[in-house]
Amino acid sequence: TGLASATGTASVAAVQGDVPGTGAESLGERHEVTTNHAEATIEYAERIERGEESRPDLVIWPENSTDVDPFNNPDIYGSIDSAVQAIGVPTLIGAIVDGPGEGEARNVGLVWDPEQGPLPDRYVKRHLVPFGEYIPFRDQLAQLSSRLDQIARDMQPGNDPGLLQVGPVLVGTMMCFDVAYDDTLADNASNGAELMVVQTNNATYYGTAQPEQQWGIEQVRAVETGRDVVVASVNGISGFVSADGEVLQRTHSRDRQVLVQQVDLAGGVTWGVRFGAWLEWGLALLGLGGVMATYVIRRRRGDKDADDDDRTAETESAEPEAPAVAGEPR
Repeated sequence: TGLASATGTASVAAVQGDVPGTGAESLGERHEVTTNHAEATIEYAERIERGEESRPDLVIWPENSTDVDPFNNPDIYGSIDSAVQAIGVPTLIGAIVDGPGEGEARNVGLVWDPEQGPLPDRYVKRHLVPFGEYIPFRDQLAQLSSRLDQIARDMQPGNDPGLLQVGPVLVGTMMCFDVAYDDTLADNASNGAELMVVQTNNATYYGTAQPEQQWGIEQVRAVETGRDVVVASVNGISGFVSADGEVLQRTHSRDRQVLVQQVDLAGGVTWGVRFGAWLEWGLALLGLGGVMATYVIRRRRGDKDADDDDRTAETESAEPEAPAVAGEPR
């Protein structure tokens, strides 16, 4: 497990249920997204019962595996609960829940237990996507474009690390955009996460370079933290990355799949986590200092050149006229 200290192993299943379209076009489509993930989980559970597969220690569903609040919709609640009971192990669910205020919502990771149902602990996404999960300066910008109504309500960010006990593993979960930020990653590692998890929804970006770009970030984050990383996406890229950045498994298509991998668990804080942010700030300040130094040098050089030109002009204007030579016309 790279530079972190090994603490054990666990078997993890990442469910990629697939979505119709982007998974956000209509209420019926959003119901289908949840159904897809529930069916994929139940199908895998049936293979376990037939002895074709082994039961994992925990299951990961992606971000937006339900965009309908399960606490306010009995059908969605029932679909999730049936799937978790079928697989028989704690499952991390990516859900949109209503509130806390009117016209607000939260993007959360819920731990769903096969016997107790949803547990009280949850992770609320910290870094939200502007114009995707909320509209900055909504009142002002709404006067310029009616298209902003497509984002009907603003997500509210959380503040706490993504530390959740999912069965036997203390995971450090992040939601999609979170993985690009140092604080979410460092807080998870520093507070004891044994495994890094990225729950993501790349459906809107399917066919662009974004999923591969995010996958590359996730490989770097594995090396940085010295921990294995599990990625669950609604339609790709899902997979597993070892602590040294090696790709253990990944999906290459957007169809329904369940990946299962034995991962290493780890503790401790690597140099990358401990000093990474300081190094970035140091390099940023060094770059800023270089820009400022270049500006000052060029400014002084320009002033010096201007002074030299002024002195040359003064010298030329003060130079005495040569005396006339006898016989030379004046």
